[in-house]
Amino acid sequence: MNDTIRLFIAAPLTDELGPYLKEELRPFLDDTLRPIPLQNLHLTLFFIGNVPATELDTIRKKVKEVAQQCKPFDLLLEAVEQGPKPKTPRLIWARFQEHPEFAKLSIKLAQALAPDEPNKLKPTPHITIARYRKNITRPEFKAAVFPENAITLPVTTIGIWKSDLATPHPVYSILESYLLGQNLT
Repeated sequence: MNDTIRLFIAAPLTDELGPYLKEELRPFLDDTLRPIPLQNLHLTLFFIGNVPATELDTIRKKVKEVAQQCKPFDLLLEAVEQGPKPKTPRLIWARFQEHPEFAKLSIKLAQALAPDEPNKLKPTPHITIARYRKNITRPEFKAAVFPENAITLPVTTIGIWKSDLATPHPVYSILESYLLGQNLT
């Protein structure tokens, strides 16, 4: 029997950020959106997908090694908006300012976990907070919501997250977490 697991690498949110983002989502809410449950909110660093369960130990070693090579950093929230393309949005996301350490971490994870699949997309630090339902006409463009005060997400830990597909939302669990920069001096 070939057991597979669906995995991605992500950073958890602070206890305050999730409820804040849920509140900022309110101006966008209508029947075309499926909000992401609070417990599923995360900062995606690399999506692995379905892999044989036997590969988990190798993935753990690679993620731990990358985590040790990268420094902790803070992301600054720019906006809650339709994305990734405003004219043809698929979701509502909290988009953060670009950060060199985020890009380094995302690229190193991609190189370690999928060396044969070059990532053509520039890593964009974001948290998906709602998805548009499929086969439903999207509403008109809605203006972005900008934070009144500086909102940051400290990224000090990353984890291997497991996704169990379910209805109406997948169930996520963190299999293992790693502190960033443990081998840096």
